[in-house]
Amino acid sequence: MDSFNALVLSLPTRNSTLRMRLWRALKESGCGVLRDGVYVLPEADTNGALGKLEAEIRSHGGFAMTLQVKPRSSAQMDELRKLFDRGNQYAALAPRVREAKGSLARLGARRAQTAIRRLERAFQRLSAIDFFAGEAKSQLAAALADLKAAYASMYSGGEPRFSKRALRPHERVRFQKRVWATRKDLWVDRLASAWLIKRFIDREAKFVWISRPSECPKKALGFDYDGADFTHVKKLVTFEVLLTSFGLDADPALMDIARAVHFLDVGGIPVADAKGLETVLRGAKEKARSDDALLSEAMRTFDHFYSAYRSQKGSS
Repeated sequence: MDSFNALVLSLPTRNSTLRMRLWRALKESGCGVLRDGVYVLPEADTNGALGKLEAEIRSHGGFAMTLQVKPRSSAQMDELRKLFDRGNQYAALAPRVREAKGSLARLGARRAQTAIRRLERAFQRLSAIDFFAGEAKSQLAAALADLKAAYASMYSGGEPRFSKRALRPHERVRFQKRVWATRKDLWVDRLASAWLIKRFIDREAKFVWISRPSECPKKALGFDYDGADFTHVKKLVTFEVLLTSFGLDADPALMDIARAVHFLDVGGIPVADAKGLETVLRGAKEKARSDDALLSEAMRTFDHFYSAYRSQKGSS
């Protein structure tokens, strides 16, 4: 039978700052309130949270003790599990998800994406303290998936599917001073691909951002959408296809970037630097007011990553 840890505490009466900090910490850790001054967490999910709070309370002159609580019956177990019921919290998020879905067209691509990310973060925070997840979590996860699918249908034109066509080598000299087109609302693979094009393939490249493939200008080279000149092929994402097609895959620093881009775009083998790259690009995306501005920031980011990887290879 599952066991729990309990924090029994009594705080100094005049330390309001400690009370507020403790209240926030207990809430963020997902503690259940057994009674006033007694807080519990499933033993396997505490990560030392209660022990740290105990030490802090004692350092400020309060009383605190952490104990193990083991229910003696299934009825007691049920009572303890009820303390961690997150149903009402999921229910509070559900109307926000429905409202966001109904407002997609009015909000526009960028504001809608920001709203979706906020909802996803709220869901993730709640999931982290949902120790006995049930139907409420599954229902909200499904609602969020529907919201993201509706956004993709309205704004992104859909992620490209993997083509089975063979890759052909191309000479960079034949791809100069061209117009390159991809789906608007840029993200990792498209940002990395645009950077690669501008830095290594066509230094005078011009870019246009389209809502759907049918909007691609006649003489433009398309990338990262179904039917584009350069898009996902077999197991390669667009960045990797461009690397291979233009003979750039012999550059170890570019291949390091490719592994991170692949992981962030379609998953697979985890890459140590991928999370950092995603965080920097996400910050740039939140700040940028247009895809042109976002690409400008991303160009510097990928320049930095490329320089760092080259330096590492040179010193190894």
